[in-house]
Amino acid sequence: MERKSDCDHRFTDPADRYAPAPARRRRRRVLLGVTAALVALLCGYTAWSNTHPVRLTASIEMEASPDEVWQVLTDLAAYPQWNPFMTSTEVTSKGGRLEEGATLRNVMHDRTGDTVFTPEVLTLEPGRELRWLGKMGPGWIADGEHRFVIEEIGGGRVRLTQSESFTGVAVPFVEGQLRADTLPQFRAMNEALARRVEAVGRE
Repeated sequence: MERKSDCDHRFTDPADRYAPAPARRRRRRVLLGVTAALVALLCGYTAWSNTHPVRLTASIEMEASPDEVWQVLTDLAAYPQWNPFMTSTEVTSKGGRLEEGATLRNVMHDRTGDTVFTPEVLTLEPGRELRWLGKMGPGWIADGEHRFVIEEIGGGRVRLTQSESFTGVAVPFVEGQLRADTLPQFRAMNEALARRVEAVGRE
């Protein structure tokens, strides 16, 4: 007669060895039900967190043309000289050109310290819009879509709007920190950029 090895029971609940077959089946059904419920809950939360972004927005108006603002915004090599938020930004992809599809290396600074991101440029419309997407992990943990939009508002003035939409399962847990630490840096960069545009215009 064939004997079962002790290894056959190593993944079995010890209580199941001596429980009647119907009891073992009930336990397994309950375990499967709980597991399925947890998976469904996790999937639902993941879907919700990726369709309900946390948005940060900061705007500033200045006397300048869209091209003057664009010149300062895209002069990445000069960021360390004036930018309190993105203290270093460089193109790391082949060719080294700021263009759609390019990869950047951004050092972002706030009161908690420096963080490095490597986003991909999604939109590059001279004088109008610069947009990139940064990912943390496989893409569902935390994504950030960062945008700069330049609009003419008349009278020789423009409005620069810097914004970011954050999605992912980790984002709801850090929303307070994003608003307390990151949003003020959006405003600080906008103000510093306006001063830089004015200084460049006087040169």
